[in-house]
Amino acid sequence: MTAQGQQCDFLVLQEQDRAEHIPTKKELADAEKYSWTRIPRYDYSPADRLRIRINGGQPHRASEWADTATRPLEDQLAEIVQEVGLRGEAAERKRLADLEAARQKRLRWEAAKRQAEIDYAEAYRVQHLESQEAAWRHATRLAEYLSALRRHAETLPAGEEKSAVEVWITWAATHVQRLNPLSGTPRLPDIPDPRPEDLKPFMRGWSPYGPTY
Repeated sequence: MTAQGQQCDFLVLQEQDRAEHIPTKKELADAEKYSWTRIPRYDYSPADRLRIRINGGQPHRASEWADTATRPLEDQLAEIVQEVGLRGEAAERKRLADLEAARQKRLRWEAAKRQAEIDYAEAYRVQHLESQEAAWRHATRLAEYLSALRRHAETLPAGEEKSAVEVWITWAATHVQRLNPLSGTPRLPDIPDPRPEDLKPFMRGWSPYGPTY
C-alpha cells in the first residue's frame, strides 16, 4: 500500500499454538540409543489467529497488530490504515524538508562560489602586480648592467670589436625595454574565466563542481 509516495509492505502471519510435547516410544528409544537425539519440548500447531506486520516508512503507533481475546484483528483495521496514512504524511514532510534543505544548501554554495570568484580575481590581480614588480626589478638590474656595458664600449677603440659590442647593446636595450612593465601603460589585468580547479582554493571547503559533490 502506498500513501503520499511512501510504500508500506504488509506481512500477514498465521500464529501458532504451543503445547508440551509428549515423547513417543520411538523418540524415547532413540534418545536412549543415540546420544545426539534431541526430543523437542513443545509441539506447534496452526492457530485461528493472525498477525499483521507493516514494514516501510517511519513507525508512529505500532508496526504489528494481532488477534487477541479481547480485540480481534478486524477491529484494528482502521488503526492499521491510519498508521499507513501517518507514515505517508511523515514521508511527505521529510520529502519537502529534504527539498528545502537541498535548496538552502545550493544557495549557500552559490554564495560561496560568488565569493570565491571575487577572491580569485583579487588573487589574480595581486599575482599580476607581483609579477610586474619582479619584471621591473629584473629589467632594472639589466638596465644597470647595460649602462656599465655602454661605458665599457666607450673605452674600446673603433673597429670590429666595438661594433659587435654596440650591436649587442642595441639588442639588449630593446629586450630590457620589452621586459620593463613601465615601458607600457600599467593597468588592471583582464581576469580570465576561472576553471573549477582555479576556484577550489577559495571555496572554503565547498566543492567547485556543485553542492552535492
